[in-house]
Formats: sequence, C-alpha cells, structure tokens
Amino acid sequence: MALFTDGEVSSIEDLRGHDTQLLEVANVEGIDVTRKLQLAQEEIAAEVTTLLGRLNYPPAASRVVVTPTLKLWHTYLTLEMVYRDAYRSQLNDRYAGKRDEFHGMVKWAYDKVIQTGLGMSYDPVARAASPHVLPVSGGLPDGSYFVAATWTNAAGSEGAVSTPVTIEIAGSSFAVTPGAAPPNAKGWNVYAGTGPEALTLQNDTPLGLDRAWPQPNTIANGGHSAGSGQSPDYLLPVPRTILRG
Repeated sequence: MALFTDGEVSSIEDLRGHDTQLLEVANVEGIDVTRKLQLAQEEIAAEVTTLLGRLNYPPAASRVVVTPTLKLWHTYLTLEMVYRDAYRSQLNDRYAGKRDEFHGMVKWAYDKVIQTGLGMSYDPVARAASPHVLPVSGGLPDGSYFVAATWTNAAGSEGAVSTPVTIEIAGSSFAVTPGAAPPNAKGWNVYAGTGPEALTLQNDTPLGLDRAWPQPNTIANGGHSAGSGQSPDYLLPVPRTILRG
C-alpha cells in the first residue's frame, strides 16, 4: 500500500465502486468530487495526527501506511461529504438518506481502524516523482511506451510507483533517469510497458541513485508488475477519540 502522505488515498473509481450514481449526482448538483477527496483526506489527516499525538512517543505521520480499513474510511467520508452538499443544495430526502448511510459507514470504518491499529513503516519510502525519459539510439519496436519509477530503501522495501511518462519511439529506444531522491533512498527501479496498467519491472536489481537506465531493445515482461507501495511493518494500537459530527 502507499504511504498516507503519498497523495490520493482513494480515487473516483473507488467511490463509484460503492455508489454508481456518484458522478450523475455530482454533475446535477455541481459538486467537485476531486475536491471532496482532498477535503476528506485533510480531515482524516487531522484525526490521524490527533490519534498519534495521544501516544507517549508519537511517531511521525509520514510513517503511516494506507491499510484497507484506512482507505475505506477515506472513501466513505468522501461519499458522505458529496451527499451532504447535495442535500444542502436541494433538501432532497434521498440525498439525506445517502448522507446518513455513509455517515454510519464512516463510523464503522473508523472503528475498524481503531480495532486493528494504524499501519506503520519503520523506514517509509515516498512515492517517486515521474522519471525523466529521453530517446536514445536503439532498436526498440516503434510505438508508444509508458515508463515509471520507484525508490527502494536499505532493506529493499519499495515505495509506490510514480505516475507513468509516455514516450513515442521510432527507430530508437529510451533512457530513464530518476527525479530527486528522498533522503533514505538507496536505489531505484524502472517499470515500463505498452500501457499504463501493464508496467513490469525492467532491471534485475535496484539501480544506484546516480545511474541511468538504458532500455534494451525489448520490454521485459517477466518482471513483477508495478505495486502500490510498502506493506505495513506493524500495526500501531491507538487510543480512540470521538469523531466530529
């Protein structure tokens, strides 16, 4: 899973998985769903900071890993915010029912986070920025390629994959260099493929921070697919607080 501080915890597609009418309601009522995702994450960040702050030796929030229950908390809170706004706009009882339903699911997901604990990493690896990709001489088959990168730490744990970069190849290949490395990064990996959802690992072992990757004349398909980031090293018990609202 990604770190909580890596960016978006849930996506619009995650929301639609729980409410197929979401985009229709948002369009009719003029609700910015992307902004609601951001606001929900800001609210959860405040709650997580409060939970950690109640511990005797609070760890940094940058060590929190997104677990399935934390993701559900964010998803349900975003949906509650959408229907809260929709109800305020039209005072429609159907919207009120949806708002109350998701409010209850927010509390359920929050309770699960408290019961299981917050996922934590001993050595969190931040999501990589998109790499720099340039054409170089080579014989890669012509076409469009998608290229992404990840950072690894001293233990070999891998952070979340970057947003892919697209490059058009015609009678050449490409070379990849990473962006600025986080302080604890010890290496990096290259992922490439012919589609943004079909990225596979290209290098056998993590590359040095100052090393560029020249893509061979084929795309390696035997490597593992790009993952979502680190798994928690442990679950941290946290004291319960009363949710607002």
